[in-house]
Amino acid sequence: MDGGVSISGVFSKIFWFISEVAFKLVPATVATVTGVENSGTGPIPAGFSPIIEPVTAGSIVDFLERTSSQDEFASLVHNWDVFVAYSVIISLVLATGIIYCTIRIRQVRHLERMKFQAAERSVAKEDAPRTHLRWAKVLEQANSDSEQHWRLAILEADIMLNELLDLKGYKGDTMADKLKQVERADFNSIDDAWEAHKIRNSVAHEGASFQITSREVRRVIALYEKAFREFKVIE
Repeated sequence: MDGGVSISGVFSKIFWFISEVAFKLVPATVATVTGVENSGTGPIPAGFSPIIEPVTAGSIVDFLERTSSQDEFASLVHNWDVFVAYSVIISLVLATGIIYCTIRIRQVRHLERMKFQAAERSVAKEDAPRTHLRWAKVLEQANSDSEQHWRLAILEADIMLNELLDLKGYKGDTMADKLKQVERADFNSIDDAWEAHKIRNSVAHEGASFQITSREVRRVIALYEKAFREFKVIE
C-alpha cells in the first residue's frame, strides 16, 4: 500500500530495537555503572571504552575483564567452577519444569479435545440402534390391523419428534411452544411436523371419538418420517 508501513518493516524495526537494547544498551549501562563504582565520583577508569558493537559469547570474557576491577575479575575466575555448577543445576531445574509444564499442557489439551469431540457427537448418532428399533416398532404398529396400534404409533412418533426438538435446543413446556420457535430455514419439514402433531393431539385428547383409518395413519407417519429423515434421525 502506497505511503503505508509494511508488516515486515514494522517487525524489522522491533527486532532492531530489541537487539540494540539487549546487546548495546544493557552492556553499556553495566559497564558505565561498574566504571563509576570503581572510580567513585571521579572519571571513568583508564582503559574503559564505550560499547559500539554487540557483546558476543566470544567477547564476554574480555568484556568482563574490561568492566570489572581486578579483584572482582580474579574472584570470578577463581569461582568459575562453582558458577558453572550452580548454572547447570538451575538449568536442569528449569528444564525439568518446562518439560513438566509441556506434558501437562498436552494432557489438558487432549482432555479438552476429547470433551469437544464428545459434545459434537449427536445424541441421535450415539443412540442410533435404539432409535431405529423404536421407529421400526412405529412402522409395525402403523401397518397393523389394530386401531389401538395405530394410535400408539402416532403417539410414539410424536414423542420421537419432541426428543428431536430437544436435541436441536428448542425449549418450551409443550410441543407447540417448541415448534413455534422453529425457523423455516432451519426446518424444511416444519409444516409436516405441525400437521402431524395436530393429528396426535386429536388422538390423545379426543380418544375413541376421533375416527382414524389405516390410510390416514400411514399418511401421518409419513409426515413424521420427513422430519426424521431431514435431520438423519433415521435412514
